[in-house]
Amino acid sequence: MYVGDDKVAVELQGLIQGEVCSSADILKKCSSDASAFRVMPRLVVFPSSVDDISLVVKYVAQQKKKDSSLSLTVRSAGTDMTGGPLNESIILDVSKHINRLRKLGKDYAIVEPGLFYRDLEKATLHKNLIYPSYPASKMLCSVGGIVSNNSGGELSLRYGQTCKWVRGLKVILHDGKEYSFSKISVAEVQRKCLQKDFEGDIYRKMFALLRKHDVLIKKSKPHTSKNSTGYLLWDIYDAEAGTFDLAQVFVGAQGTLGIVTEEKLGLISVEPHSMMYVIYLRDLDVLGEIVDLVLTTGPTSFESYDDKTLHLAIKYAGEIGRMISKEENIFKFAWHMLPDFWRIISMRQIPKLVLMVEFTGLTLAEVKAKICVVDSLMRPFVLNNGVKVYTTKTKVDAKRYWTIRRQSFNLLRKKIQGKQTVPFIDDIIVPPACLKQFLPELDAVLKEYPSLIYTIAGHMGDGNFHIIPLMDMEDAAQRRIIPTLCEKVYSLVLKYGGSLSAEHNEGLIRGPYMQKMYGKEMFGLFCEVKNIFDPDTIFNPHKKTDANLKYSLAHIKKDNVHDV
Repeated sequence: MYVGDDKVAVELQGLIQGEVCSSADILKKCSSDASAFRVMPRLVVFPSSVDDISLVVKYVAQQKKKDSSLSLTVRSAGTDMTGGPLNESIILDVSKHINRLRKLGKDYAIVEPGLFYRDLEKATLHKNLIYPSYPASKMLCSVGGIVSNNSGGELSLRYGQTCKWVRGLKVILHDGKEYSFSKISVAEVQRKCLQKDFEGDIYRKMFALLRKHDVLIKKSKPHTSKNSTGYLLWDIYDAEAGTFDLAQVFVGAQGTLGIVTEEKLGLISVEPHSMMYVIYLRDLDVLGEIVDLVLTTGPTSFESYDDKTLHLAIKYAGEIGRMISKEENIFKFAWHMLPDFWRIISMRQIPKLVLMVEFTGLTLAEVKAKICVVDSLMRPFVLNNGVKVYTTKTKVDAKRYWTIRRQSFNLLRKKIQGKQTVPFIDDIIVPPACLKQFLPELDAVLKEYPSLIYTIAGHMGDGNFHIIPLMDMEDAAQRRIIPTLCEKVYSLVLKYGGSLSAEHNEGLIRGPYMQKMYGKEMFGLFCEVKNIFDPDTIFNPHKKTDANLKYSLAHIKKDNVHDV
């Protein structure tokens, strides 16, 4: 690896067994993720072990007094859509060496953060198990990123997001030591509070803070099924149960409080049977009513994609086919989707929205019964509102819809020339009961910017939407849209009691709006938590409580290059 003559790089390489690099190509690779930002790091470290990470943390903590610019940001797969793993100082890339599946139990897995989710899933499926809170990018992302962002996905409607599945974490804190965190009793917390060390200090301060501000914390929890904005303080202390789970403060913290080195994740058994019920809407007039009815039937997943996404799938049908299977080509894909095309033709327009309602169960009869219930509920809309419906016949049949839903973002990034995908309002969530009012108002806001091309996909059952605009980032006028539109969309989301980020976290793009969402008093508690764990701000600056709009806007890409 190329160290160069950077003093910090040379000193770190003398300390650790892993590689320290400051070569131009590595720095460029780590300067971007799947977001709209580019931040060039000073150097990249590939630690070979937990001991290496510990030594790097101790070094930065000591040298911070001499060089205030030093800090650490962890990176694994680099698929983050918010700029979360970007930093001007030191990047710790754990994907190269800290990437093992350490243990696979009967209902849990112990993993290292650099492990790709696809490799975890391959191993768990051999035991008919799965981690249920995987994101749409499951073929690309790492488990470290999943925990760091408190990710969710298509199964979160039924099983909840990552915070519900983290059984324990090992974390290197500000003092460079590795600690284990999991759910413990209040009696155990009180014993830890007696310790005369950094761990004892953390437990004393966190226990006191959470008890003192219990009412404010509970009141501030968003009334949405998913949330990854802020620190999850409401999930730590359960006075009624007498438990205290400090692992939860690191879930969704984006590496701003410490460096996670090991994760114990809960697993579930895979239900063997599934069927999908597809609903095509030519307008959104009856969407709110349909969502309410579908949710009463208890679907495992309730997803959606819009007309622009469908256009994209038709245009790149060959690639969609190859993503489904090696045997699937453009002709097979078109043949199997022919019934879809006839439904679209009969609607006399491309449907405004396609809803995917999937049911799973232990028996096929159980699944079919659920399909019959939802179909009976939809019949009046089919007869009176021009709604079209379809039930998939096979798992491959359903996979075509899943592939369109999951791959639209990657197709946009790869195929559209002269524009850049800019995910800055991409993860908003509101209570589903508000959708009938919220979506028309959102549409009106977006129509104020006719130059924007965008797709909308989402987790309809949660009221969670991913809006991905395409923009010419070389055009300064286009870049100026970003903060203006953010303010308008986020204000609308908060008006309906939603969250700015359901599952992607804040990073550089939403961090500056955290106080707007939670208010000054709750934001102040978040700042206290940051100071308890990271008093010298060595972990992932410019995120969470340290986010700064001026800094974020200064690091927006000014070209249309897709780096990752």
